[in-house]
Amino acid sequence: MIFVMLGTQNNPFQRLLEEIDRLIGKKVIDEEVVVQAGYTEYQPQNGKMKIIDFMPREELDTYEQNANYIITHGGVGSIITSLEKGKKVIAIPRLHQYGEHVNNHQTEIVEKFNKSGNIIGLQSVEELEEAIKRVQDFEPKPYVENNRKMLELIENFIDNIK
Repeated sequence: MIFVMLGTQNNPFQRLLEEIDRLIGKKVIDEEVVVQAGYTEYQPQNGKMKIIDFMPREELDTYEQNANYIITHGGVGSIITSLEKGKKVIAIPRLHQYGEHVNNHQTEIVEKFNKSGNIIGLQSVEELEEAIKRVQDFEPKPYVENNRKMLELIENFIDNIK
């Protein structure tokens, strides 16, 4: 099972679900996909995609733990909780230009974790097919908490909003 985490902020990410659905139809994805969609509304065109808007933390943890790998947006919380559970993570940032977030700070977050070797970080949904083909052989570096760097990222984000 693939678990897709889209977080709980009021930001849609329909592009990602459309791409996952396309890959199911193309048979690149041939296992069940469970989506924690949050505020993203989407009606799957192909089978194998179960969409749950919101779920209790315990249920989220169970899906996360039982997943073969996680596909998520570029939210720090979603990435870190998956890494702490020892999961392989593919992360794609929400982008401002599509009305998915207030700015493009998720690109920096995904890039940081990708460069550290913790995740397969993408910059567009069009890269997802290739990432899925290589995720089974991907050996992520263990996540080591580094509060100083994370605080710098958050401070930069806040400075860019002003």
